[in-house]
Amino acid sequence: MDKRSLSERDICTKFITPALRGAGWDEINQIREEVSFTKGRIIVRGKLVSRGKGKRADYILSVKPNIPIALIEAKENTQAIGAGLQQGLGYAETLEIPFVFSSNGDGFVFHDRTGMSPTPEVTLTLDQFPSPADLWARYCAWKGLSDAASVVALQDYFDDGSGKTPRYYQVNAVNSAIEAIAKGQDRVLLVMATGTGKTYTAFQIIWRLWKAGQKKRILFLADRNVLIDQTMVNDFRPFAGNMAKLSTQSKTIERADGTSTDVRLALDKRRRIDTSYEIYLGLYQAITGPDESQKLYKEFSRDFFDLIVIDECHRGSAADDSAWREILDHFTTATQIGLTATPKETEYASNIDYFGAPVYSYSLKQGIRDGFLAPYKVIKVHIDRDVQGYRPVQGQLDRDGEEVDDRIYNTKDFDRTLVLDDRTRLVARKVSEFLKQSGDRMAKTIIFCVDQEHAARMRQALINENADLVAQNHRYVMRITGNDKDGIDQLGNFIDPEAAYPVIVTTSRLLSTGVDAQTCRLIVLDRDVGSMTEFKQIIGRGTRVHEDTQKLFFTVMDFRGATSHFADPEFDGEPVQIYQPGPDDPITPPDDAPQTGEDGEPLPPEPGGEETVLIDPVDPFSGSPNRKVYVDGVGALIVAERIEYLDENGKLVTESLRDYTRKALQKQFASLDDFLKRWNGDGRRQAVLEELEAEGLPLDLIAVELGKDLDPFDLICHIAFDAKPLTRHERAESVKKRDVFTKYGPQAKAVLEALLEKYADEGVMNLGDLGVLKIAPFSGMGSVVELVRAFGGKPGFEQAVHDLQSAIYEESA
Repeated sequence: MDKRSLSERDICTKFITPALRGAGWDEINQIREEVSFTKGRIIVRGKLVSRGKGKRADYILSVKPNIPIALIEAKENTQAIGAGLQQGLGYAETLEIPFVFSSNGDGFVFHDRTGMSPTPEVTLTLDQFPSPADLWARYCAWKGLSDAASVVALQDYFDDGSGKTPRYYQVNAVNSAIEAIAKGQDRVLLVMATGTGKTYTAFQIIWRLWKAGQKKRILFLADRNVLIDQTMVNDFRPFAGNMAKLSTQSKTIERADGTSTDVRLALDKRRRIDTSYEIYLGLYQAITGPDESQKLYKEFSRDFFDLIVIDECHRGSAADDSAWREILDHFTTATQIGLTATPKETEYASNIDYFGAPVYSYSLKQGIRDGFLAPYKVIKVHIDRDVQGYRPVQGQLDRDGEEVDDRIYNTKDFDRTLVLDDRTRLVARKVSEFLKQSGDRMAKTIIFCVDQEHAARMRQALINENADLVAQNHRYVMRITGNDKDGIDQLGNFIDPEAAYPVIVTTSRLLSTGVDAQTCRLIVLDRDVGSMTEFKQIIGRGTRVHEDTQKLFFTVMDFRGATSHFADPEFDGEPVQIYQPGPDDPITPPDDAPQTGEDGEPLPPEPGGEETVLIDPVDPFSGSPNRKVYVDGVGALIVAERIEYLDENGKLVTESLRDYTRKALQKQFASLDDFLKRWNGDGRRQAVLEELEAEGLPLDLIAVELGKDLDPFDLICHIAFDAKPLTRHERAESVKKRDVFTKYGPQAKAVLEALLEKYADEGVMNLGDLGVLKIAPFSGMGSVVELVRAFGGKPGFEQAVHDLQSAIYEESA
């Protein structure tokens, strides 16, 4: 056997895996091969949506499942023994794995990332590979884990037998938290972007600490009822029997698998606590309040809980004087874990100050790069009244007949202190136009309004714009706000991918955080968002990917300039397309928006300042702090919309479909001659098209963009090599003029002429398929056997078709 002739897989099977077995590694529980750990970035180019290639490690070695400590990159034996090391080091940095190996089957190059080895990189023979015990000892020394802490760090993950495994960043987050707590750290912060599974991560942390006997009584705090209820019946379901909710109101909840269950309660009607449970879940609002009688948490002794997990800890829990913080201060002896997508750091509040630096962070940018989160487009709409302001004419009366104060009103006034219904109707019309032009009026949509009253008016305006669909189902548009029970009752249906209605919901703040709206495709901002923290949370409502419904990206429509936060260095988003059409332009972004090259200067984003705390504008109506002025008959127009393609660093990354296709084709074919040679090879035409489609280049989309009836041959020549294209009809006419059918008899000639017409009309590529002869007009010329016999048999027919196709492409593009 010549080792140098073996494939990479053969090297793994015949040399690397036996070496691992010889070193004591368990093939079933400790060795994983060809491990894909990212999904591949979602790329949106006009109507073309594709996934980039995910990252895959050849081997990941774990001391226990989901506790990885080593990575191996394998190469063919024709390459050097250390050829895979740099690639492996890049993967190991992402996966937070300290020990990296490269091998070509002759031995290993071992790189120790811990910095604790006198020689970071050494070469080993095949029989010198370290054992699991050796690498785990090095790992514990690096992490500073004592023997007792090591036992906790090795506690098993929960496994329900379904094959579900945590994503790599969830493993990193869980292991980092467990190790920190095992070493005695009692305040732990995890920063994970919205949509990355913070609750599932929290469950695995709690499970492992609970099973290890480290934490026996645990409190999980959140600030939304729906978060508690869904957590109990879904991610926390394995705790059933040991878990209860700190509430007096029973509720039946539907699980993710469609079954239903009743949430178990820890309080009776008199708010007496059942202390027999081990896992408690509660709302901040339900266990505290301004009155001493509302502070239910004080019914527990200060040392009752060993562990408290605080979901969305960027909000009130960060402030020193907040009501939520008093709960944490009461149970000061408990280990406390904060979960947040947006760590809060302002002059008024800081959860970094309370919890310390994050033990692990996973950003929105990284989530989009890895393909776990959806990218998004942004439509920025400027209304004349917002841009120019509104000053009432002298003596202007409001709806109540009172004179409107003479001053300039701007976007911060609209719908808060001054209402222009024409503006509300315009926003509703533009949102409805977008849904119509996008081709999906059933796309789940959230519209963020100034307050609950504004949300009610926006609902009415949207109903009037979509009367046809509202007539089919009155829940097509609904308001979901804190004071609207009917709306809140429909929240579960809105976030359920299987439920069609409601489709469009208006809200003020209720849906800005924590609601897992997997299929939300459109987010509309018709209120100011002064806080970067809140802005990230709102963007997070759309970042879930839902492949079953082809929800791969989403759109943000901004009427208030809130997306100026993209210019803030604190924003860590990924590529966005920002579209700002003119007054007569369609509301949907074009597929071939203007752009610059990677080295060119992109269009600047809207200016924005640093993160600020949201402060309401000063109310100009003294003595009437909540009064709004309603002014009728004041029109509103769209004055500007524009498009920008930016990446997270402000550099252009999104390409028009045409430019993307050109670059991709030029990678496939070095020159026009190279393409012609491959195209004209025997049986190669269909293969070429299949290869292009496999690369994410279905040519029908670019044909639609060009608006011409072109053959794939001409599309490729034109897009990639700037050749003048000929339509299929022009190519067919050229063949007829050259009269290439003279050598055939009447019946064979008629068949070829009909095939040529079919090519011109329908673009049929596989003209040699005998199945074509079974349909009109061929079926009227005779049976398949008779028609083939006219060419002297099947070989003669196939040769004739080959000659016909060569004639079609004989006139060079």
